[in-house]
Amino acid sequence: MFNYLLIFTLFMYLCSVVFPSLPLGLLLSCICLGIIFYTLFVVGHFVRMLGLLFLTLGGIMLWQSNASFYEYISSFGNMLELLALFGLVPILAFPIKLGDYASSLQAIIQRNVKNSKHLYMMTSSIAYFLSIFMNVATVPMAYYAIKPVLGFYPLQNEKRFISRAITHGFTMPLMWSPITPVVGIALSLNGVSWLSILPYVLPLSLFGLVLDWYLGARVANKSSNNSILFASNNQETAAAIEETKSRSMKRILHIVAAIILLNGLLILAEFLFNLTFITIVSLLVIPFSFCWCLLIKRRKEYSASLKEYIGSLSKKMNEQFFIYLSAGFFISAIQISKTDLLINHWMIRLENIVGATIFLLIIPIIPVIFSFIGLHPTISLALMAEAINPSLLGISANILTVVMLVGAVSAFLVGPFNTTIGLMSSIVKESSFKISNWNIRYTFSYLFCGCIYIYVIKLILQT
Repeated sequence: MFNYLLIFTLFMYLCSVVFPSLPLGLLLSCICLGIIFYTLFVVGHFVRMLGLLFLTLGGIMLWQSNASFYEYISSFGNMLELLALFGLVPILAFPIKLGDYASSLQAIIQRNVKNSKHLYMMTSSIAYFLSIFMNVATVPMAYYAIKPVLGFYPLQNEKRFISRAITHGFTMPLMWSPITPVVGIALSLNGVSWLSILPYVLPLSLFGLVLDWYLGARVANKSSNNSILFASNNQETAAAIEETKSRSMKRILHIVAAIILLNGLLILAEFLFNLTFITIVSLLVIPFSFCWCLLIKRRKEYSASLKEYIGSLSKKMNEQFFIYLSAGFFISAIQISKTDLLINHWMIRLENIVGATIFLLIIPIIPVIFSFIGLHPTISLALMAEAINPSLLGISANILTVVMLVGAVSAFLVGPFNTTIGLMSSIVKESSFKISNWNIRYTFSYLFCGCIYIYVIKLILQT
């Protein structure tokens, strides 16, 4: 029964966004409060303690600001947009699974990729390419396409392997792809054009992909036998691959066409409707995946899969609903109590203490820190944009935009409450904190190199 309450809540939220005149705000807040109360008793101990910390701190801030009872209640439901995304986007992978598209990609990989090092590089590259066009839909598509291949390679931890490859590859285009929400927000806040920052962020994005290849290959090489397992002793598998060779590329083109079509629909919807990118993705998931399954004649299988998915939603997303709704209450409390102004004041004081150059290198770390207390990178960017004056730092608005994007991308990689980590967590059925921990080494390596890159650019432009 609780499964249907969760899907009903997501449906109600999307209705409230599409039809803002409907008086659903207070009802949704009350439902979210009930969900938090129910999931409080079924989530893990650590998640429960963290969620209670968010609720307690949020409550203290509202109490100190003399908030009304209505403000307490209405503070719940802040992160329903992200939860709708987490709950619905995995449905986009149904056509790939039901149409057995993964077998075509599997055949191509097994013919051309002979060790786990190259498999990691290909997985990361596929995620990078898909992310340019598909944004968050990349994560489930790449996962369900690559996962069947993993069994043929000697991997010590398959979940860690595929999670790192996909999240690292997926995240890198987020700092320059024109359809990425965080890029649009950064450009808007700093008043710069996309073309003006592209020469700065594109090389850094490609460097991040190469860095991922290097670090991922080192981990893959630690396997005792790095060659593909089926190559020497599985003639039946090799024969099966040869049989699918003629149709593999044709089926891969289906996926490419679906990517282009979905991307076109997203761009068109953004142009026609005054909705956020995340909401548009959530709204398109079910009709798009259903139409795809109709074309490949998998309508009945789609209906069965959708029913099964909804029936298991509570088991898959109890922790996410509890922690995200608790963090959303905390963020609402920050805004209602005007604590965001205090944060801005602290940032200005820090700039005065450490100096403009050091503060410039600290800026990318700020979204990462905020991501661990539940602040979405876009919120962190907004806070920084209000507090930072690029002319006082002696840099251009373009460089400040690059600095912010480096921090935002790093936050996407390790923030346990953001879209990337949350979506991967729901797919691989591992804690978002474990996914975050798997990404820490790469994230801080990239963050360190990014700071050096920014410093060098600043020196070049000043000479």
